[in-house]
Amino acid sequence: MKLINKSILTAVITLSTASVYYAQQVQDTAKAKSKDLEEVILKGVTDIAKDRKTPVAVSTIKAAQILERQGNQELVEMLNTTPSVYATKGGGGFGDSQITMRGFESRNIAVMVNGMPVNDMEGGTVYMSNWTGLSDVTSTMQVQRGLGSSKLAIASVGGTMNFITRSADMKQGGAVRLGIGNNDFLKTSFAYNTGKSENGWAASFLMARQAGGTYVQNTDYESYTYFFALGYQPSAKHNLQFMMTSSPQWHDQRSWAPTIGNYIKYNPDNDGTPYRQYNSDYGYYTSADGTRTNIANAMNYYSKPVMMLNWDWTISDKSTLSTVAYMSNGRGGGARNLGKVGGKGMGDFYDAEGHYNYNAIFAANAAVTPTVGVAGNTLVRSSSVNSHNWYGILMNFQHKINDNWNFSVGTDDRYYYGYHYQVVSDLYGASGYTDATNKNLPGNNIVRNTYDYQKLNWNPFGGSNAPMEDRVAFSNDGEVLWYSGFGQVEYSTDKLTVYAQGSISNQGYQRIDDFTKPGTLQQGQAVDRKTGFKNLFGYNVKGGANYNIDANNNVFANIGYYSKQPLMSAVYPSNQQVVNPNLTNEKIFSVELGYGFKTANFNAKVNVYRTEWKDRWFRRGGVDFGNGIRGYSEISGITQLHQGVEAEATYRVNRFLELQGMFSWGDYQYKGNGTGSNFQDDNTPILTNGTNTSTLYLDKVKVGGTNNSIPQTTSSLGFTVTPVSDLRVYGNWQYVGKVYSAMNMNDFVTPGNEALKLPDFNLFNVGASYKLKLKNQSQYFTLGVNVYNLFDTTYIQDGATNIKTTDKINPSAKPGAADYGVTYEQAGRVYKGIADGNRVYFGFGRTWSTSLSFNF
Repeated sequence: MKLINKSILTAVITLSTASVYYAQQVQDTAKAKSKDLEEVILKGVTDIAKDRKTPVAVSTIKAAQILERQGNQELVEMLNTTPSVYATKGGGGFGDSQITMRGFESRNIAVMVNGMPVNDMEGGTVYMSNWTGLSDVTSTMQVQRGLGSSKLAIASVGGTMNFITRSADMKQGGAVRLGIGNNDFLKTSFAYNTGKSENGWAASFLMARQAGGTYVQNTDYESYTYFFALGYQPSAKHNLQFMMTSSPQWHDQRSWAPTIGNYIKYNPDNDGTPYRQYNSDYGYYTSADGTRTNIANAMNYYSKPVMMLNWDWTISDKSTLSTVAYMSNGRGGGARNLGKVGGKGMGDFYDAEGHYNYNAIFAANAAVTPTVGVAGNTLVRSSSVNSHNWYGILMNFQHKINDNWNFSVGTDDRYYYGYHYQVVSDLYGASGYTDATNKNLPGNNIVRNTYDYQKLNWNPFGGSNAPMEDRVAFSNDGEVLWYSGFGQVEYSTDKLTVYAQGSISNQGYQRIDDFTKPGTLQQGQAVDRKTGFKNLFGYNVKGGANYNIDANNNVFANIGYYSKQPLMSAVYPSNQQVVNPNLTNEKIFSVELGYGFKTANFNAKVNVYRTEWKDRWFRRGGVDFGNGIRGYSEISGITQLHQGVEAEATYRVNRFLELQGMFSWGDYQYKGNGTGSNFQDDNTPILTNGTNTSTLYLDKVKVGGTNNSIPQTTSSLGFTVTPVSDLRVYGNWQYVGKVYSAMNMNDFVTPGNEALKLPDFNLFNVGASYKLKLKNQSQYFTLGVNVYNLFDTTYIQDGATNIKTTDKINPSAKPGAADYGVTYEQAGRVYKGIADGNRVYFGFGRTWSTSLSFNF
């Protein structure tokens, strides 16, 4: 009830806001022509692919489809009907979605907003929880699979996702919208667009609030979105667009994948089936009056305001200059537990329901005096802060030499400063937490201040960071300098388009550790607080051609090579100040061939691709090493080969019925072996057979993700029926097969092991929308409803381990013990062909949402 009241209040007070699409894009339908996108942005730095022109595999989703079908799904799940794309809800918390494209994870997919790169400059990751408002402000989402058409030196190994939001110059209008769904989902928004005035000014505003929970236990959340766009066109030569948007949010999480056995064990129905909603990352505290309060041990909070100024200058009828200056000062982080009490960690306090017994934790903490005894002798919840200040400028000069030839040159320059430290977010009944990790202090640091993760940050410029005396466990910053130049030449006729691109970049990394005492020896070297910048040079070259055989048939091809700088964790491995002595660029070579067929009612595309990635280095966190030890693995020297076939088609049977379909088949595997090292979360090396470094026998092993699974076969079939004017009924079937679990390093230190193959699955989604027009054609109501996983299918979306049915349940059991030498298969602990000791995330069961909007 509290969430409902707050949402109604939000809808009332947001009196002057607007969305990119609400004003008029919602009037689009799935049959809208691709030229509409070109009318939104004709120049700029966005590198939008054009049908039968740009030689890449591309799919486009417009705002009307997002508005109609997203409901309470994650935005990236809209792409599950795109070939070679697999999007899941991750752990199931709000915004915790994961996505892979052609077998590559988000850190190797270039994500852009209006052509601005948004992948984290240290780790390459994209946290969709920071961008939950994109669904409210996106006019078009274009996905280019493979190297793509962007001229920038970006990490588009798997593909590119570009969210287009610029639209301050759109027609006058607005909308109010209300959405509800399962688990108290409630979303309200109000929007308004002024339209362009006679003197060239236009403004768009939007304010939205979303709150509730997800299908998973204890995943409450609250998120706001604000958007402001101001456009000014003083003359035909100049067009200025300013945009500011942010989505401050907090959400409770399920960050640790439970074992299949625990999903079954803690099912309240006790019927031997997995309880898909089960979440082991929270518990209860019962007060003296009997009130039971749930407390999350895992959560995330973030505010990432983005400001962007676009200037398009038409210098002449042949030359244009497009410039984008932007800044983003993000603040936030995520929480996990820290320390032990009485020698016990969080995993020692589970109750009979599989949740944390906070009464026991609070009592144990209350009995400890933090100033007495060793550091870390209380068990608290910490918050790992991952804030940043990010500034950049993009410039692109385009010149048309003649009717057939044109070229462009430009620069992409960025500065990034990341803040990484921990603070205490809940003392769990303790009077303080003793920390000894800051070696620049004369003694232990007793921390008593806590930080409330549900207190949202509304400062568009970021705001301050926590003082040094409140920081625990670690405090290190990352500074990144990026300079690059790019160029493209293109030849184009009605039948043939050929282009060649190239870019060079210098990426400088510096690590700053405030807890390291100057002169400390690390790996035999004396280190300082600052490492100094390590500069790395990279480049890429790519080209392609499209040939229109006739009005219906076309063929295309593209080829490219990247010399990609490694990420910051590879430059300074093991969270230390020493540069990796084996540092080398990662090399990516990709080639693709495609064919397209298009008529008035039928459109089909098919393509084949091959991508080889050499000298890959990555870190996988959240690894369970057994005996209550968790940490991370660092893996280097990896070569991956990804190749496959993709097809997609749409067929408008008549004005009442349209069919859509896609199919993708991939073969993603490792070539040769790699090298790996394991570490505890405090960076203590974990020895395997007496050494910290092991050969990983990966040759021909199928590729799984670092934290999620990767399927190698996907397909879908969909329909849209329009039985009467303004009524649309739609549905789709999705098949996911050859799904391989994430790689656990310890499973491959001996030859002959394989990645764990998870069960294939099928899903069905349906929905409908109806538009009720009023006398004034610009005013209408739209009612929509969606049901996801219609048949409530139980399936595993992601796996985190590779335990085989023939593995021993307890490898450390001694002779004579009841479980000595017993395998999962022998004990009957097998679920759908896989050992129930595997840690997984089950997909959501049946969920639903409905919405009502009024456009004016």
